[in-house]
Amino acid sequence: MVILFVVFLFQFGVSCSCLAMNQGQQEKLLESSWKIMSNDTRISLEKKLDCCGLFNSTNLQADIMSDLHLCTSPCTQKKECVTCGLKMLQHSSEALKILGGVGLFFSFTEILGVWLAMRYRNQKDPRANPSAFL
Repeated sequence: MVILFVVFLFQFGVSCSCLAMNQGQQEKLLESSWKIMSNDTRISLEKKLDCCGLFNSTNLQADIMSDLHLCTSPCTQKKECVTCGLKMLQHSSEALKILGGVGLFFSFTEILGVWLAMRYRNQKDPRANPSAFL
């Protein structure tokens, strides 16, 4: 019962944080992970998503130019490349909403399990011998 309640608290906290994450926080998370990625990982991500670079912001102009020179995605032949940050933000916001909703649903079923365990924990077995000690 106690372990189930601890799992409920953890799952409830994670699902609420998924639902509460706004677009600015998602952008910061993507920027920090983009800086950690190796060039090979960036190139494979750009090829899969058909995009170039992360965001087109003015404070990261040197990073944008280096990303554009390394980009080999199919959109470079068309000269109409979208930034990967926009595509990843769309996918991540949808995924966070779904994950938060599912986690919230199952956390409430876990609290129902905690309540049922508390309610029926001291109930005696009706098939037991009534003269036996507990």
